[in-house]
Amino acid sequence: MNKQDLIDIVEAFVENSEDNYIGRPIAISEQVVGMKIFEKPIMGIALADDALFTYFKTPSIIGQHFMLPHEWLPEAKTVISFFLPFSEAVKKASRKVVYWPSAEWLHGRIEGQSFINKLCLHLQAALKSAGYNSLAPSLDRRFWANTGRANNSSDLKASFSSNWSERHVAFVCGLGTFGLSKGLITSKGIAGRFGSLLTNLCIPPDPREYERFDEYCTMCGICARNCPVNAISIEKGKNHELCSAFLDRTAENFEPRYGCGKCQTKVPCESKIPKSAPNMSVD
Repeated sequence: MNKQDLIDIVEAFVENSEDNYIGRPIAISEQVVGMKIFEKPIMGIALADDALFTYFKTPSIIGQHFMLPHEWLPEAKTVISFFLPFSEAVKKASRKVVYWPSAEWLHGRIEGQSFINKLCLHLQAALKSAGYNSLAPSLDRRFWANTGRANNSSDLKASFSSNWSERHVAFVCGLGTFGLSKGLITSKGIAGRFGSLLTNLCIPPDPREYERFDEYCTMCGICARNCPVNAISIEKGKNHELCSAFLDRTAENFEPRYGCGKCQTKVPCESKIPKSAPNMSVD
């Protein structure tokens, strides 16, 4: 089994699984029935012992709570990261709604994450069938994510952090670099979701075609302008507290779903690596 085999498995699942489409029983409204959530994915590979993973334990990056690939899976040799771009239907609807998240985006955020979890399990089953062990950190019982401020400043579970960051892992795997909004800009843009898997299958790593952590961001500031609560600025970057508080409000209004996405749509990096920062219009 090689990288292309894995790509074929992931692409087939994304294209053919009924879970990648919104069915009437779960649809928020009639307009989203049959909507496709994700388009064709991209994949990146890194060595499990890449020095960048250890670097993430630096307090100013993630912190000691970040678990290394070998801490999740002792026999890990390879880290697989994949990015699933949202469909045009999801992105277009988000561009048109100014303040609150669109119904399409809410489905993309919640049902989209559920789909990625199923994709991870599907890929794990394929690896097991081929004789390899694997683990998806985000599905492991040891995984945690703190979406708010830690009550105790000495708490290892730092504010607005997790012990396995899909975006940072994707950066190591060569998929992209960070934007002003702290999202990761890939060759397919920033609007989408990430997943990852560790395995003892040995696959050559992909080159990182960048040097700086923010190399693809033009610092155009359009994501800051789009933010409904002014949680992003060119001078200070992203204010996680303001962002989190707004997400809490969306959770109250759209329970059991939540989301926003305004910094990922109607921006030059929505669906590609930007070369300039033109004004974005709603279409």
